[in-house]
Order: sequence, then structure tokens, then C-alpha cells
Amino acid sequence: MTTIDQARVEQPVSSRGAKRGWAAAGVLAGGSAVASIQLSTMASPVYDAATPPTAAWVAEQLSTKVPVLIGFHLTTTIAALLLMIFAAGLKRRLDAQAPADSLLPNVAAIGLVITSAILIMGAGLNTEFIFGLATPGMMPATDVSFYSHWVATISWLWVAAGVSAVALGLASLRGAAPRWIGVVSLVLGALTALLGVSPLQYMAGFVGPLWLLVVALGFLLGDRR
Repeated sequence: MTTIDQARVEQPVSSRGAKRGWAAAGVLAGGSAVASIQLSTMASPVYDAATPPTAAWVAEQLSTKVPVLIGFHLTTTIAALLLMIFAAGLKRRLDAQAPADSLLPNVAAIGLVITSAILIMGAGLNTEFIFGLATPGMMPATDVSFYSHWVATISWLWVAAGVSAVALGLASLRGAAPRWIGVVSLVLGALTALLGVSPLQYMAGFVGPLWLLVVALGFLLGDRR
């Protein structure tokens, strides 16, 4: 006669929400990343070729945009944190159907983790300069000018996410993800990676977040596995 220890019986996990939580995190990360890029653009001074900018002028312009910079900090950091969750979930999703010896799930996850780290770096100077700009004359104008370029560049470097997208696209060709997600990933991923390799590397920031948002929505709403 055998007895069953009810306390040790594993309960099956049938919650659809638990399986899709990582995709929902990706949707929120994509939306936050898009907002981050827009706020970064809003925070950047508009240069006039007829009047070359000076460090003092840049500092004056940025001092009026503290609320925008706070929004940039929040959206960039939120995107970075949620992106790590999406990376882990995407790897698990691809591992479930990719060939056992495939490197593609790992590459897809690593690129997103690298992008997350870059976003954290992109927001890394915000605290010092946001509080400094709130107090007129506290920050040297040359430092503020450098910070302006930092905000307008670092968080736009989505080249590693482009590699992740290409890896996801290739994995989909092997049946690891829906085919349409693979096609979107190959197209937008290749474009993101090429822009990141080019001297216009920050332009990858326009495409990478869009890819993330579309693909995460696809996994959340259209993945029937």
C-alpha cells in the first residue's frame, strides 16, 4: 500500500497570466522605451546653424526642462528593468521549441540584457544634473553641455537589441516562434543592427523600441503555443 504526501504534490501551473507575464513586461518596456526616446528628443536643445551654441546657452535651455528630464529618467529606467524580465521570458519561450543545441535563445536574451544595461547607463547622470539644474548656477555650463549630449545619445544605442531581433527571427525559421514575428524581427532587427554599426548609431533608437513593442504584443496576444 502506498501513501501520498499531499503536502509534496506539485500543483500544475495553468495560469495563462503566469505564462504571458514576461510578454506583458515586454509591452510595457517597449512603451516606456518609446516614451524615453521622445522625452530625450524634447529635452535636447534645438540648434540654430546661424547662431553656434555655447555651453552657457545649452545650460540655460536645459534648466527649463527639468520636468522633461525627470520623465526621461523614469521611462528609461522602467524600460531597462522590464526589459530584463522580457529577456528571461523570451529565452524560456525559444528554448521550449528551438533545437536543443541552438545558441539563438541565448543570443536573443544576451542582446536584450546588454540593451538594459545601456539604458541604465543612459539614465545614470540624471540624478546629479536634474537636482543641479533645479538650482541656477550650481552646475558648470560645460558639464551641463556634456550631459545634454549624453541624454541625446546613450539611451538611443539599441544595436544589441537588433542582434536579439535577428536571433529571434532566425529561431522562428526553425519553428521556435510564430513566423510573422520572425519576419518582423528579421526586418527591424537587421535595420536596427545596421544603423547601430553605422556612424548614425543613435538612429537605432528609433527602430529598436518599435520592434520590442510589436514583438512583445505579438507574444502577448497572438502566440497560440
